[in-house]
Order: sequence, then C-alpha cells, then structure tokens
Amino acid sequence: MALLAPERHDRILAHLRTHGTVTVQQIAEDLSVTRETVRRDLDHLENAGALRRVHGGAVPASPSSRTETSWRDRQASRAAQKQAIARAAVDFLPPAGTGSLLMDAGTSTEALADLIASESRDAGPAESRVVITNAVPIAQKLSDVTAVELEILGGQVRGLTGAVVGDRALETLARRQADVAFIGTNGIDAEFGLSTPDAAEAAMKAALIRAARTSVLLADSSKLGRSTLVRFAQLKEISVVITDAEPEPGLQDALDAADVTVVVAVPR
Repeated sequence: MALLAPERHDRILAHLRTHGTVTVQQIAEDLSVTRETVRRDLDHLENAGALRRVHGGAVPASPSSRTETSWRDRQASRAAQKQAIARAAVDFLPPAGTGSLLMDAGTSTEALADLIASESRDAGPAESRVVITNAVPIAQKLSDVTAVELEILGGQVRGLTGAVVGDRALETLARRQADVAFIGTNGIDAEFGLSTPDAAEAAMKAALIRAARTSVLLADSSKLGRSTLVRFAQLKEISVVITDAEPEPGLQDALDAADVTVVVAVPR
C-alpha cells in the first residue's frame, strides 16, 4: 500500500536525522515512489523549514549563524562518515620519524586521532611524529602513545567544544611551522569560505592554518554549502577538502578555482 504524503515526509526526516543527508535516488528506492514524487516531498519539506535542498538530495535545515552543539553530542552524529573521512586523511599524514602535524578541535579530527593512536601504538620512538593540538579530547587520546611527541597548546578551554583558545595559544602557534594542519569547520561556502560560530575558535583555526605548510580540511557533507558567523579562512588557504559526498556544483566550481583538491570518502 502506497504511503501517504505525511508518512513519506516522516520517513524522509527520520532518515535525515539518522544519516545527516538523503538523496533523491535513495528515498525513491526506499519508499518505492518516483523521483518526481521525492522531489515534490523535498520541496514541501524545504518550504516548511524542515530541511535544505542540495544537488541530488537534501541536508538538515541550516541553523542560525551562531548555532553550536557540544563535542559530546557531535560524537554520535554521522559517525560512519567521520570515520571514512579520517581513513582518507591518513594518506595525508607526514612521514613517521620526521613529520609534524597540527590537529584542530573537532569530531572528524578526533576520528583521525583514533587512527593515529591505533597505528602508532606499537611503533618505536624512531617512528614518532610531533603532534600539536588545541583539542583537549585529542590530547587525551594521544597522551600515552609512545610514537607521538605531543604538545597541547595552553590557554582557556571552551567546555562546549573542548578547544583551547586565547592569546597564549596564538602566541605559541606564531612560533611553529608544521608540515600539515588538519582543520575542522562548521561551514564551507563558495563565497564566504570556511567559518565557525565563535570568534575565539575562528582565530585559533586561522592560526593553525598559518602555522602549517599544507592544510587539510575534514568536513562531513552537512558542512558543505553552509556558513556561520565568523570566517577564518578563504578557500584558497587550504589545499585539500576531505568529505563524504560530492559538493554541489557551485561549491565544487569555487574549490576548483581555488585549486583545492576534493577527496570524497565513502562510508563503509
């Protein structure tokens, strides 16, 4: 028996809450309806403010420019996508034994820290990397790993995100130059660039990018096409974006123009 429109809408929103994104093809197959029906449903839900249409599907409705959830809440959201992004990010780690990296606060960068801890657990000091971070959760994950020479930046800790911010951390970063910085973001927009709701965290993210020769952005697809209050970098300031879905054409064109490599990591 065919589902009524309200039932379809409930199913679409439930899928969106669980997976963070929906595609027209996926919903059409799951609900046994045509793509045209799904597009009409998505249009209706977008007009109602329940989601935001993107190329080929939809993502959750954009929150306000200062909306910010805690890092503990974000850990449970889109876990498979973040793990796929982290696996792809391993290819951009500097060489063991000679490399250094910066790690920004965020749940995608935390997923990368888990992989670094796992692969480095049995390595010796000769295979170590220097890791500098402003993220308390990442420091905790890496604090007992023999093959990690860990430096945590000093300053004020934002309890909401677990990030260290402030002048002390910024002054330290001004005296560092690492091989690679792995950066998180709340939004990446074709025109506005990379952004986050908090000015202090924006300053830290900008400083992390300046303190590295190469910057790799880890951003699940819910961040694509979104902007928040404070810009911390333009697209041209990063080298690589690792995400879990193809950016919509406008953003992809802007990334191409900025000579940014896009890596799409498919969740398992």
